[in-house]
Parts: sequence; C-alpha cells; structure tokens
Amino acid sequence: MTTVATAAILQALPDPVLLIDGKKTIVSANDAAKNLLGAQIEGRSLVLALRQPEVLDAVNDVLGGEDHRSAHISLMTSVRRSFDIQVTTLEAAAQSNARAVLIMHDITAARNAEQMRADFVTNVSHELRSPLSSLVGFIETLRGPARDDESARDRFLDLMDSESKRMARLIDDLLSLSRVEANEHILPDGQVELRALLADVTDALSMRANGRSLTISFARDGASVFAPGDWDELTEVFHNLIDNAVKYCPEHTKVRVEIDEIERIPEIGLPGVVIAIANEGDGIPAEHLPRLTERFYRVDKGRSRTMGGTGLGLAIVKHIVNRHRGQLTVDSALGQGTVFKVFLPSVRDVAESDDLSQY
Repeated sequence: MTTVATAAILQALPDPVLLIDGKKTIVSANDAAKNLLGAQIEGRSLVLALRQPEVLDAVNDVLGGEDHRSAHISLMTSVRRSFDIQVTTLEAAAQSNARAVLIMHDITAARNAEQMRADFVTNVSHELRSPLSSLVGFIETLRGPARDDESARDRFLDLMDSESKRMARLIDDLLSLSRVEANEHILPDGQVELRALLADVTDALSMRANGRSLTISFARDGASVFAPGDWDELTEVFHNLIDNAVKYCPEHTKVRVEIDEIERIPEIGLPGVVIAIANEGDGIPAEHLPRLTERFYRVDKGRSRTMGGTGLGLAIVKHIVNRHRGQLTVDSALGQGTVFKVFLPSVRDVAESDDLSQY
C-alpha cells in the first residue's frame, strides 16, 4: 500500500491513530490524534507526546515481538477523557518504517454512563433508606416506650405519614423518569395550545402561591399559541418549573410566566415558542447551574427535602423537553432570582429537520 493510500485511510478514521517506528518515534498521525496530542507530534518521540506508562509498556511489548497489547488511560484536557488503547504490530514495508499502530478509542461517554448508573443506584438506595429507617424507628418506639402515650403516638403517626408520602413521591418520580426516558426517542404526535395549558398550571398552583403571599403573573388572555407536543408531559414540565419558582421565592414577591413566539430557537434554528418562568428568589450560584438537571442533584439538600423535593424533578423536565426536541436553559444571579426558559419547536416536521438530528 502506498504512503498516500495509508495517509488517506488514517485521515478517514475518527479515532486518534499513531504509526510508530522501532525507536518509538511517531512517523504519522491523523488529524484526530493531532487535535488531541498536538499538531506537531509527527517526528516526536512517543515518550514525550503521550506520557502514560501503561501505553509505553504496551508499545514496548509490541515492538519486542508481541502481536497485540491494550491499555486504558485517562487524559486531562479541558475535561477528563478516558481512552481504550490498542497497540498492534505492523509488518515491515518498503514504503514505511512504521512498526506498530496505536489506536485511541474515546470511551469517556461510556465510562460516564457507567458511573451515572452506579451513582443512580447509590442515590436511590440512600433516598429510600433514610425514610425507611425513620419508619422502622417510629414503629419500634410505638411498640415500646410510646405504646400508651397518646400525644406521642399522634406525633409519631404524623411523622410516619410524612415519611411514607416522601417515599411515594420518590417512587412516582422514578417511574415517571423511567417512562420518559423509554419514550425519549419518539416524537409526540399531539398538538398543544400552550397558553391554555399554562393557565391551567398557574391556576392549580395559585393557592400554594397565595399561601406564601406570592403572585403568579401570567397573561392568560393573549393569542393562542400552538406547538406539537404531549399535553400531560408538558403539564408536568411547567408544573415542576412554576412550583419550584414558588417554593424558592421570598414571600410578598412575584413569579412571572411569559410565553412568546420566536423566529429562531438558539442552536436549533427553527421557529418556535419560548416559555420563561422567573422568580425573585436568592438566585443559584453559577457553579451549580450546569448540574441542575442531574438526577438527585440538589443545591441545598436540606432545604429541598424539607420542601418535599425528590431531586428528580429537573431531570424529568430535561428528558421531556428533549423528547419534544426543545431546549431548557437557566439563568440566575445571586440576590436577583432565576429564569428557566423552555424552547419548543412550533413546526410539525421536527423529525425531518437536519437541524434537530443531534438533539
């Protein structure tokens, strides 16, 4: 095979690939490798370009006579990335002095997914164990010291009722999240009038807001706004977001709900609708914003549990919005409040649009 053909094959490969000679010098690298390790790596020693003992040991073994070796490494670029390294011997050829090929397959996404699954199991176990432990303790107390104490019995029964409802909310949210994730790849086939939906949600939450001397501001008498979607799922999205805005808003302030049609959804490029939910709360520190939609992630764990949160609400919101091929954004400033925005395409043929193929 000619040098030109070899170079063309290397460039066609999506994974970083290095060709190495008998002295561990990099004789050729594709663009993926140069983007990862540096544009000037050709002609450099592998020892300097990739300072990973596991990789160097694998290359030494292959150059020493073994046919194949593998290794797993992590590299710290802008983020930590994990790679599966495969090193294979090359037969000597007149056109090249390369004696081994090193392929770096990025397994970061798979590793992250594996870690998320492990974290999810750990978090679910913890979230269920806490109220269960409380219930066991209350039952033991009622069977023992508080058996004949009527006031203590009533107090413990109220606590048991609270803990059992907390477990029920968690299980309901787990089932909802599982259902949404299972259907995330299927576009909803319904049509939703969003202004009417938002009016229903604000009405449902108005009593809770009034109980905290809050006002929910929404222009329910405006023009109808339609978007493809599932009524029940979008109700869950906006109930969750408006409920959170009410929960984390000081008394005697206002929660604003606004809806507008826009010509272009950011990053998607299609016409659509944006629904903004804003409160005048304490705001969320910037370091927490990227993780708000992670399962069980809470900015203030104690406050969230006290208010009945399961830590799954925003994860459910994210997956429902993804199913509708929309976007969820959040902006927050300390002492000024938080604004969640939901962008939804207003066109029927979202599934056929190349602009949405990556979402």
